Amino acid sequence: MFNTQIARKHSSETRSQILDAALALCRERGLEAATMRDIAKHAGVALGAAYYYFPSKEAIVQVYYDAVGDEHSLRVQAAFQSANLDLEARLRAVFHLKLEILHGDRRLLSALFRYTGEPEHPLSVFGPATRSNRQKSIALFRLALAGEKLPEDLAGGLPILLWALHMLLLLYFLYDDSPEQSRTHRLADSGISLFVRMLTLARLPLLKPFRGGLFALLRDAGLFSEPTSPAYVVPQEEPS
Repeated sequence: MFNTQIARKHSSETRSQILDAALALCRERGLEAATMRDIAKHAGVALGAAYYYFPSKEAIVQVYYDAVGDEHSLRVQAAFQSANLDLEARLRAVFHLKLEILHGDRRLLSALFRYTGEPEHPLSVFGPATRSNRQKSIALFRLALAGEKLPEDLAGGLPILLWALHMLLLLYFLYDDSPEQSRTHRLADSGISLFVRMLTLARLPLLKPFRGGLFALLRDAGLFSEPTSPAYVVPQEEPS
């Protein structure tokens, strides 16, 4: 048993070593320029060992997607522990915390965004391979809206709409050359404030036909159907 535990620990350390080396090279050179051979050399392991843990660069990036999503969930939940956060403050937390996590990864993300237009590519943010990542992200916006008195159609559609808006913000973030991407953060704040004000109007029964048209567009894009699937539940810490 003891030897098995040592082997498992060594295996986990080797995997983390390869992952760290891969992400460092992708951040430095870009995804296309970093080969698996380069990654193995940078990690100090044999090429076969790199392929054993990660059969492709796409597998490495998927682990990165998962790690970003998990870290985002943890930070958002921690931020929501603060008492008396209104909707605007909760949405700002979701948006800004994502930007903070991705702060040093703009070069890597610029390479990944090229797959957005290839829905069957395993790294496309709109593709079937990244569905669970989308659901985790959408769940955070659903969590931010929790407790708000919303019509049923808004409650179902707004998390998807907010997720789509945050993807547009990330695209702007890639091209933002202002110090510390300050323009992106200001744009997020202004957009969230406008969203909250418009939400007051959107709740009115008279605008239900407009809401129906908007969410029909999301359904046609293959996005609005996702809330009907089993909702991803953000993991909560067990009580001590």
